[in-house]
Amino acid sequence: MFLIDSHCHIDRLNYNLLHKNIEDVLNKSFNNNVKQFLTVSTSINNFYKIKNLCQKYISIFYSCGIHPLNCEKELINFYTIKSIFKKIEDLSSDERVIALGETGLDYFYSSDNKNIQKKFFREHIRAAIRLKKPIIVHSRHAIDDTIKILQEEKAEKCQGILHSFTENYNSARKLLDIGFYISFSGIITFKNSGELETTLKKIPLERLLIETDSPYLSPVPYRGKENQPSYLFEIAKKISILKKENVEKISKITRKNFYTLFNVQKIL
Repeated sequence: MFLIDSHCHIDRLNYNLLHKNIEDVLNKSFNNNVKQFLTVSTSINNFYKIKNLCQKYISIFYSCGIHPLNCEKELINFYTIKSIFKKIEDLSSDERVIALGETGLDYFYSSDNKNIQKKFFREHIRAAIRLKKPIIVHSRHAIDDTIKILQEEKAEKCQGILHSFTENYNSARKLLDIGFYISFSGIITFKNSGELETTLKKIPLERLLIETDSPYLSPVPYRGKENQPSYLFEIAKKISILKKENVEKISKITRKNFYTLFNVQKIL
């Protein structure tokens, strides 16, 4: 079996108490059938950290982008949106950068800077279209605006993924209509995820991806502990039950979906 963690933050794992180093994380993952990873950047400085940590590990791909909660801080560092996205495009020319983001909107933690978040989100989409790379989208308490901007900016030209999906099927259908993939995290294993389970059952297998979003959102039975990529197997098992498919088939299909969306074959 061969699982791919389509969204994690390897640089943020606890290397003081839980892991010796990245090799330790990878060994734990490989032993649990998780063999490739997309570690996602949330700022330009974070991208440099990821690249320095991960560039010698061929099983780890990375993205380049600015999380919506980091937009204002990035403006302080770079002064203008134009200079920020010039830097993002330069950094994203690296073939190991297989996506832009994570970008999007977060009104849960920050609703007083919606306009800045929207500007950055639109610029990520435009850059992704120019670079012909997909985008990784974060949306929290903002799904209507998220979909509206994706539609207005014609994000079907670059495609992308809504990561750690928690919305209803109506929102999922709109994302599917513009060619997006939908990724499920450990939230799908939580006891109160009944509506989300119903939505997942309706998502076509060929548009489905899985992720840990580690070190966040640990799946059952690891809730309360720091998440890590090796726990992806628990998410795959839960999805196999909901989809009434064996976990090997879920592994095969989500791997194919990952390679298709992120155009990974060309650099393997």
